[in-house]
Amino acid sequence: MISKLDFTGNSYVGVFSSASERYVVCNPSVPAKIVRRASRSLESEAVVTTIGGSTILGSLIRSNSYGSMVTNFVSRKELDELKMLKPVEIDHRLNAVGNNILCNDNGAMVHPGFGRNTVKLLKDALQVPVVRGVIAGLKTVGSVAVATNKGVLCHPDVTEAEKGVLEDVLKVPATIATANYGTTYIGACLVANSKGAVVGAATTPIEIGRIEEGLVLY
Repeated sequence: MISKLDFTGNSYVGVFSSASERYVVCNPSVPAKIVRRASRSLESEAVVTTIGGSTILGSLIRSNSYGSMVTNFVSRKELDELKMLKPVEIDHRLNAVGNNILCNDNGAMVHPGFGRNTVKLLKDALQVPVVRGVIAGLKTVGSVAVATNKGVLCHPDVTEAEKGVLEDVLKVPATIATANYGTTYIGACLVANSKGAVVGAATTPIEIGRIEEGLVLY
């Protein structure tokens, strides 16, 4: 199921929320009825919290079914509210983990600026192979792609070589797509899992068709 929603009047739903197979994390400023619609669309339990007091959750957490990476300025209270996602803090200057990590239950691609120790931390937390890479030459791989256990949507300028690496590590087909009327930073525009997606309200019917096809949501 695909739902078109705004979060507090903003179509960049991927900035303000994050999703995995079992959970969708939303911030408290999102109206309860919108949270319920997102939860139904993704067939996932809603978790309402902030991270470091911030509402831009999609930039600050990245999860799969095995665990989550979260920015290191998360509070103890917030960690407790996220405990069902098995959060692990990242102590690194690249702590906008939602922008810098792309993952599903098969693998992860991460910002090439992560060092060996951080890559090991990610591998242990997410319990999948981890590779450094770029998409369309951009290092913020989590902001320019969306991955589920069925497919990965990429920035339109992704190269064939980059697509090959993505498909090899994530074990799903890669498809190019945009959302919110031509926005190429697709990770900022939607959240998804293998059961559904929530896209920004500005997303066009043609874009929804590509998203539905690329994530095998039909």
